[in-house]
Amino acid sequence: MEKVTIILERKQPHFKAVSPLCTVSNALSRMNCENTDYLIVMDEDENFLGIITEHEIASKSLSAKMPAWQTMVKQIMNTHLPVAFTEDTVDDCMRRMQQHHVKIMPVFEGHTFKGVVTSEDILHEAVWHRNEIFDREKEMVRH
Repeated sequence: MEKVTIILERKQPHFKAVSPLCTVSNALSRMNCENTDYLIVMDEDENFLGIITEHEIASKSLSAKMPAWQTMVKQIMNTHLPVAFTEDTVDDCMRRMQQHHVKIMPVFEGHTFKGVVTSEDILHEAVWHRNEIFDREKEMVRH
């Protein structure tokens, strides 16, 4: 199976990042503008700190009745995610995501943040390879 780096290579090279000092309402606006349901939380030195998702906002901010315009991202971001490493396979990532019931996983090379893999990315990868397998089988049948 392919390494997780193949997914990162297909994704856009920039991160959808937000500061931990950003308000939740600004983070939600940014998610809406970028058509995403998560943002990567990074400090001013571009170090990975965590991830904020619509789920965190709904479950932590709204349920605690914390006003989105007064709540900072650092107060509700998820910092306890399982991680993947660039040498992991897509299967490894999928299993780890299922085991920990997460849809997003940060990827590191050593201690360097390289990007995120989502359950949607893994689904796209599976479909990509399914098409390659079917194309190969069709070629074999023709010959």
